[in-house]
Amino acid sequence: MKQAILLTALMLSTAAYAADPKAVKMTLVDHSNALLISPAEAKAVMAENLPAAVFKIHPASRFAFISQVEGGMKGSTCIVSARVMLVPLTPTAKAVLFRPQRTATAYDAAVNSSTDACKVMARAKLKEATSAVASGIVKL
Repeated sequence: MKQAILLTALMLSTAAYAADPKAVKMTLVDHSNALLISPAEAKAVMAENLPAAVFKIHPASRFAFISQVEGGMKGSTCIVSARVMLVPLTPTAKAVLFRPQRTATAYDAAVNSSTDACKVMARAKLKEATSAVASGIVKL
């Protein structure tokens, strides 16, 4: 009887671990313009917007997410393009293999903008692109 209770408790704790997206060891790579968004901030935006269900279909041990935010200020106009890609990892070295499985790009421009507003837009577009890739994999 004790074994059945312990086994049940173990299974429930494992299910809770698998349901927590923070518990998933994701490979996130950023190639963004550091003036718009820092690598740490870009990875945080992707991690916040990738549900755990994505990693049931595309295991984190076999796939990585790459972000690329480009653009900036041209005069008083802010132009931002954010791309997110799901790419496979090589089996042995776990290196990124540039053969995108899913890709999404979000872009926008704002006239009479400031540098701070441009950074906010970069973050928003990266969130939009990340959500687009995730929703292409699982229903959100």
